[in-house]
Amino acid sequence: MTRLDNLGVNKSSDTQYPIDDLLSARWSPLAFSEKSVEPEKLRSVLEAARWAASSYNEQPWSFIVATKDNQAEFDRLLSCLAEGNQEWAHTAPVLMLSVAKLQFERNGVENRHAFHDVGAAAAQLAMQATALGLFIHQMAGFDVPLSRSLYSIPEGYEPVAAIALGYIGDPQTLSEKLLQRTNAPRTRKPLENFVFTGRWNETSPVVTSQ
Repeated sequence: MTRLDNLGVNKSSDTQYPIDDLLSARWSPLAFSEKSVEPEKLRSVLEAARWAASSYNEQPWSFIVATKDNQAEFDRLLSCLAEGNQEWAHTAPVLMLSVAKLQFERNGVENRHAFHDVGAAAAQLAMQATALGLFIHQMAGFDVPLSRSLYSIPEGYEPVAAIALGYIGDPQTLSEKLLQRTNAPRTRKPLENFVFTGRWNETSPVVTSQ
């Protein structure tokens, strides 16, 4: 029996086709334990992000990190989150903010793939976290102008997402509304809805042929 089972939470993906167990196990909890994340594990998840693929190997990502070892820094990053996210994210031991560099270092031209590449780095971070028994929850709900001001983020860089990271917590500590979100079934669009061949919105035989 896993710790998730002990907590009454089983969120493994119900997939159409087989995928690796690590991918199936990844999900975004709302209840985090206040247990600290070991520094070596935190470095490992950031190392995984470091080795993500990027256009021209520009690596346009930066991560602002705050842990509860420095409560003032943690509270500063927490203040950037939307109120609804602060409600649950304050229990996580680590908060992050991902930032994209919008121009190529090599020639100063706009990098239209920057957000894609930052997302790829964050996905690798999430997978490494899962492999280490950790979880992340990425958030669009944060104050971009405030975060830019608090962290002196310069022009040419754009905050992308806030991230809570830590060990799974007991969902029974959540409010009734958040508990309902946690217990709701995970859903995804079927492959037929977004895998096309020939022209737009024409489902590919790749996913219809059996």
